[in-house]
Amino acid sequence: MNLIERVKNILISPAKEWDVIAAEEPDVNKIFTGYVIPLAGAAALAAFIGYGLIGFNMLGYRIGGIEWGLYQALVSFIVSLSAVFITAFVVDALAPSFSSEKNFGRSFQLVAYSYTAGWIGGLFQILPVIAFLGTILSLYGLYILYLGMPKLKNTPADKHIGYFVVTLIVLIAVYIVIGMILSAILQPMFGLNYGSDNFRINNY
Repeated sequence: MNLIERVKNILISPAKEWDVIAAEEPDVNKIFTGYVIPLAGAAALAAFIGYGLIGFNMLGYRIGGIEWGLYQALVSFIVSLSAVFITAFVVDALAPSFSSEKNFGRSFQLVAYSYTAGWIGGLFQILPVIAFLGTILSLYGLYILYLGMPKLKNTPADKHIGYFVVTLIVLIAVYIVIGMILSAILQPMFGLNYGSDNFRINNY
């Protein structure tokens, strides 16, 4: 598996690429170390550069600094890695309820490759003022996920929408919960809050 080719193909022609992926033997360790970590790491690096070195203006304040860069990078990276595993686990556990194949390797493939759009979108964080474009691109990942379900999980047509909706709810819940936990741990660690000197770097 070539990382660049897989990224390009899953974004440009997802339906066709899912057929290719379905023919591959799922290897969780290989996907995690050779695909998830590099892409999640690239998005985290972009977040560090954007929030730590470049910054942006909001409500008359210049927001940025190494502390914020490290915070954003760590949250981005840890959420990505943990969310892939947790979501894949839940997707696999739910499979029998939607007459789908229970196979963690396939579930991990489905979730990991569906996150591609989000990680590529995360690169927009290198310029925080356009980071919202990354959020828009990440929504495309939901479509990729939808296309992949019947191909990797053998989900029947009458169960497809239900399985997708429940998976979507899980994705949102996982991101919110992990994000809240990390914020509670990391913000005090870096001395960050929205009234601190680290937040209000320059007052115009």
